[in-house]
Amino acid sequence: MEIEVILSFFGVAILLTLAPGPDILFVIAQSVSQGKWAGIATALGLCTGLLVHISAAVLGVSAVMYQSALAFAVVKYAGAAYLLYLAWQAFREKDAGLALERQERLALMSLYKKGIFMNVLNPKVSLFFLALLPQFVHPSAGQVPRQMLLLGVIFLVQALVVFTLVSIGAEKLRQWLSAHTAITKRIHWLKGAIFALIGIQIAVSERS
Repeated sequence: MEIEVILSFFGVAILLTLAPGPDILFVIAQSVSQGKWAGIATALGLCTGLLVHISAAVLGVSAVMYQSALAFAVVKYAGAAYLLYLAWQAFREKDAGLALERQERLALMSLYKKGIFMNVLNPKVSLFFLALLPQFVHPSAGQVPRQMLLLGVIFLVQALVVFTLVSIGAEKLRQWLSAHTAITKRIHWLKGAIFALIGIQIAVSERS
């Protein structure tokens, strides 16, 4: 592939990753409420989930899902239900304040798994790659699946870097919030509201 195409895709990928959406909001929510390592663990999970969607786009599975209303609906409602469950958990922690920055390994693994489940159970991500990747693929540059895989890996790597930086930035906000007890007691309400909104967004999403 030409370097100009790769750089163009890289720029578009960064802008799309930074745009307000379920993934970046999920990372920010975890970073503010539990610390930067929680956000980074979540980001690793989300990017692991991206591997599934990238593979689906390369292998054509995303196209099958796009054509199947039942498959799309099953994944969509499963993802929405999972996010609403996370929202319910957050609401139950409404008076807990901000968690200590030190994270146990099992807790971080739990956040990693949550990131995977959230991403994999959002069918719109697969359709996103199905729509995005072919725009930067040129048959004359070689095998199309290989080009799509390369672009997918580039997107994944930059997403991990961006999410990590966002987690570190959200840690600064968390430090400021830790000095305001009245606000910290409402953090879990805010996190729960974010999860609920993401779940509802997934539930009402369409294939188009």
